[in-house]
Amino acid sequence: MNAFAFDTWRYSKLLQQAGIMPEQADAHAEALALTLVEPASQRVMTKQDGERLEARLTQEIREVKTEMKLFEQRMTIKLGSMLILAIGVMTALSKLV
Repeated sequence: MNAFAFDTWRYSKLLQQAGIMPEQADAHAEALALTLVEPASQRVMTKQDGERLEARLTQEIREVKTEMKLFEQRMTIKLGSMLILAIGVMTALSKLV
């Protein structure tokens, strides 16, 4: 493991001097420190990670497609009901006139 010193306080102060808000500067310093210290093996996606992600996304896409089909069916039923109602109203109005 590579070890080196990273002064988060100094980095934060430099950011603040450049006009960054103190809370944001501290967050940037902390994030950079974690990125530098974290082993590269934890930052790089492996083939297994990619396969798991692909499987999860494929499953979510299937679920969305199923939901869309159900939504389409419900909308078709609602549209048909409205059409029947409109025809009924028009028929009733034509008998009154």
